[in-house]
Amino acid sequence: MSISFPFSSELIPAIIQDASTRRVLMLGYMNMEAYEKTVREKRVTFFSRSKNRLWTKGETSGNFLNVVEILMDCDNDTLLIKVNPVGPVCHTGSDTCWNEQNSADILFIEHLKHIIKLRHVQPSEKSYTSTLLAKGINKVAQKLGEEAIELIIEAKDNNKELFLNEAADLLFHYLVLLEKKDIDLNEVIQVLKKRNK
Repeated sequence: MSISFPFSSELIPAIIQDASTRRVLMLGYMNMEAYEKTVREKRVTFFSRSKNRLWTKGETSGNFLNVVEILMDCDNDTLLIKVNPVGPVCHTGSDTCWNEQNSADILFIEHLKHIIKLRHVQPSEKSYTSTLLAKGINKVAQKLGEEAIELIIEAKDNNKELFLNEAADLLFHYLVLLEKKDIDLNEVIQVLKKRNK
């Protein structure tokens, strides 16, 4: 992306956002040199107003901000930098500079999808997931059906813990079936979004 700074020394705000959780992590400032270093090294570098020099976030703590995407706002005067943070972002040890927790439990699904894919492309004899995937689509589909029936049975009782465990089993095996069919969960979500119109 090409950015035109009106003056080489001018500072523009750079909003730092977690690429996965979408949580705003911090705000810093960049000049052209900091921006170019960020693009080149794929780690966020600011111009520190207090130190009066370039400062790569994490240079002393190791808590780097690895760049995923850089966007310019509609007025061409503010950057949005989406990152994968390594550790807490704030110097206080907080996840964000607003003392917020940077997590979204629903995003654990992405992590789980990654593990299932890994077990598929790099099978292990010790992995239940690898073993199930190796048995073929019929066995994977059958297992999903069994888990659905078990969830239905638990839904009729009042044991929340057993119901949650069966719900987790069903969701996991659904993700395994999607992997076996080479379909991403986001494709299913797109269908739901179209239906929601």
